[in-house]
Amino acid sequence: MPEFTSAVQALEALQGSAGPEKLAGIDAVVLFDLSGEGGGQWTATIANSQLSVTEGTATASTVTLKMAAADFVAMLNGDLNPVAAFMQGRLKVEGDMSLAMQLQALFS
Repeated sequence: MPEFTSAVQALEALQGSAGPEKLAGIDAVVLFDLSGEGGGQWTATIANSQLSVTEGTATASTVTLKMAAADFVAMLNGDLNPVAAFMQGRLKVEGDMSLAMQLQALFS
């Protein structure tokens, strides 16, 4: 994947790169709650082996990922390990933890 410079760019790339084989068996709504410069809230809906990303929040999410937008970009660029970010409190997960762990494969 290319080097991302913003959270928006990374989320747009996710929508195009997560093929049906990566999404098979996942039925979820993921809320990305990103703080700081370039932050905001985006909802990723995964259903029927397809993914769509929209700006804004969902009424109910399966899992919510909260972190700084800069850390999100660093994580997707491979400069920040997701497990380390979680252990350091830089990534907070609310909801289905096992789904959160599955999401790593979508960006690889």
